[in-house]
Order: sequence, then C-alpha cells, then structure tokens
Amino acid sequence: MVCIGSLLRALVLRAAASAGRRRGPRVLCGGRAADVRVTPRHGYGWRGFRAVAGRMMLDSSDPASPAAAADAGQVQPQRRAAGAVAQAHDGGYASGGWEREDGKLSCGYSSFRGKRATMEDFYDVKLTEIDGQAVSLFGVFDGHGGSRAAEYLKEHLFENLLKHPEFLTDTKLAISETYQKTDTDFLESEASAFRDDGSTASTAVLVGDHLYVANVGDSRAVISKAGKAMALSEDHKPNRIDERKRIENAGGIVIWAGTWRVGGVLAMSRAFGNRLLKPYVVAEPEIQEEQVNGELECLVLASDGLWDVVENEEAVSLGKSEDAPESAARKLTEIAYSRGSADNITCIVVQFHHDKTG
Repeated sequence: MVCIGSLLRALVLRAAASAGRRRGPRVLCGGRAADVRVTPRHGYGWRGFRAVAGRMMLDSSDPASPAAAADAGQVQPQRRAAGAVAQAHDGGYASGGWEREDGKLSCGYSSFRGKRATMEDFYDVKLTEIDGQAVSLFGVFDGHGGSRAAEYLKEHLFENLLKHPEFLTDTKLAISETYQKTDTDFLESEASAFRDDGSTASTAVLVGDHLYVANVGDSRAVISKAGKAMALSEDHKPNRIDERKRIENAGGIVIWAGTWRVGGVLAMSRAFGNRLLKPYVVAEPEIQEEQVNGELECLVLASDGLWDVVENEEAVSLGKSEDAPESAARKLTEIAYSRGSADNITCIVVQFHHDKTG
C-alpha cells in the first residue's frame, strides 16, 4: 500500500485531525530469502502446536512454527519437506502450507515484498480446538505508513479474539468487539511513538461449519461457491456513498488527491491505527457469514497488491484448481508481480475437501 509522505499531505493530515507527530516508515526487512524445513508431528499434524489454556494450537506466530522459524531466519538448505514449507520472511519471499488432520481443510500462504523498498504486509494462521470444536483462523494485514500496526495485528488480533468470552456463542459480536478493542490497544501502545502507522485486516474465522469473514480496509476475501466467485468483503474506499456519509457525519472530509482520500491523505475509509484520522477512519469490521457445505470450494484472502491486478474470478479459479493451496498462493503472488503490481503482495488460499471422511 503506497503511503503519502510529502510535506503538503502531512500538513493536510494534521489539519484534518488532532495534534500529533509523524515519522517515516520503519525498515522491517532486508537480506535474502531462504527455505525452511518443517517436521510433521502428531496431533493436528504439524510442529507449531502448543498448549494454550487447555487448547492445542497451530500458530504461525509460535517460535516453533514454520512461519515463525522463517521470520527468525532458522534456515536449512532443504527445499521441501513432508509438511509445511516456508521461506525466510525478510522482505524476499515467504510461503508455506498446512492440512488439518481430518483432511477436510488445507491452506497455503505466500508473501512477497515485490517492488516496494520495505515489507509492510503480515499474515497469521491458527488452527486450534476449543471445547471439542475445530477452529481455524486466517488473516492478512497490509500496513501503511510503516509496518508496526500490521505487525501488532499479527501478534495480538487472533489471540484477543480467542480470549473473548462470547467467541463460541456469538462469534460475530466477538469479532466486532475484538477488532475495535485491538485498535484501541494498539493506539495506546503507540501513544508515545512519533509515528502514525495504520493497517488493513482481512480475516476468516471458521468455527465448526460456520465461516465468518471480517474486513477493515481494502484487503479482500473472495470465495468460490458452486463454481462462482463471490466477494465476502467490500473494499472500504472513501468514495463509497455510505462511507463518505459516515466520514462527513463525523466531521471529516473526503478530498480528491490522485484518488479519493480521507483528509486528502488516506485512500481507504477504515483501518487500524491512523491516530490522526480518528474518528473518521475506524476499525469497525464488516462481517459476512457463510455455511460451509458442499458448495464452498475455496477461499482467497489477499492484500491489494494482488487485487490491483488479479480479478476475483481468476484468483478463486486458480485457488481451487491447484492440488496444493501453497502452490496456488505462490502462483497468484507470481502472477501479480509479473503484471506489474507495485505493492507488497500477500495471499492465503484455503481449500475445502468435502469428500474427506476424517
């Protein structure tokens, strides 16, 4: 996501919101990509499971998990193992994949810095079980103005959601409250920092056979249902009639500056962070619910680095046609880059296997 750093737009930002100071993006990445070998274990099948309050969890942020090993640079020379595969997420390339033990769900991810000088995309995948109920969580977080907001969401959003007392009984309420509470927590944690990072969040939460997709910003979630592509999120753009009305009712303005922007600065109408644009830019998610049945074939979550150059139909068509979702995620990333995407590119592909008996 391209952030605006000119003095003129910074002045517009300050005029559009309360006082504060801003610092340029923090450099997150550098170096070369490398492969990581992951050894399968029992349980749900992959190293990275850990006990959390009586739960067993596969966690992409766990130090023992494939994605975290890649983040930490724990590199082995093998290209591929019998389980998930990841590459060092140092701004070069990262990818991996998992399959649930019952075989009814598999997922793969791919993340690439692309043509940007820094990497501001993050992702998170968690597979767990709560009170005998299988729970899977997938998230793509696209930072702007720096990487800290997206990194904070990777570290805290799903952890907070799983702790919500209504998570199983009223999942939509839990998601909505957790999104907004996590935004508040992030702003408090950055109160003394001289920066104003922000981030999108496109997440999918599968509880039993109910799929909840929540979105803030212009990352997107698309499913293939009965052979047709269907968006489960609508990009939060300032020129959406309902979004513009909400912003103006809160006292904000929407200005054309190459594209429609809140306060002439931010090209999306909802985001985490962005302290100087509160309360116009909010982190309240829009949530869609789907029943997981034989018609639901695959799900693609991605940052706008993919959606800028790849159509919804093409993404889910490739997502369901590849044998391995990791392969689909890799190909989507490569296609977006080859078509000239100028942004970081991150996507998660989830395949549903209804013919599996467990």
